[in-house]
Amino acid sequence: MISVVLLAPPAFAATVQHSSAGSNVHSASYKTAHGRRRSRHPRVRGQQAIQPDRVMQIQQALIREHYMKGEADGKWDATTIAAMQKYQADHGWQTRIMPDSRALKNLGLGPDYSNAINANGSNLTPAPAPGNSAPPSQTAGFVAASGVKQ
Repeated sequence: MISVVLLAPPAFAATVQHSSAGSNVHSASYKTAHGRRRSRHPRVRGQQAIQPDRVMQIQQALIREHYMKGEADGKWDATTIAAMQKYQADHGWQTRIMPDSRALKNLGLGPDYSNAINANGSNLTPAPAPGNSAPPSQTAGFVAASGVKQ
């Protein structure tokens, strides 16, 4: 009876299967105790690298704010990472390697909406301050239409 238990495979053991779906790339997967397949290599999500032109913009902004010295070269190197982390820490934000969106906006590198559909041909100036900015002829017309005598 003991030999039967020792020879039987355990129910929780993982089986490794290699599959090649028409390519030379093999992906290892295993079955969980519930029979579902899982990949041994989870899918990497999110931004993995910053484009050199964007790095150049970030470096120029960090130089302008006195967090970096020298010239912008477009390389996301240790100096740039340290400067970005210091800038983010000084503002109380996270200090991960990828720049925080608040830090980029604060550096003046936020999204550019100048090419947005509703921005083309529009005047993006702030609204005038509240007050009587209507021409006198228009104001007289409103007063006359309201029936109120001044």
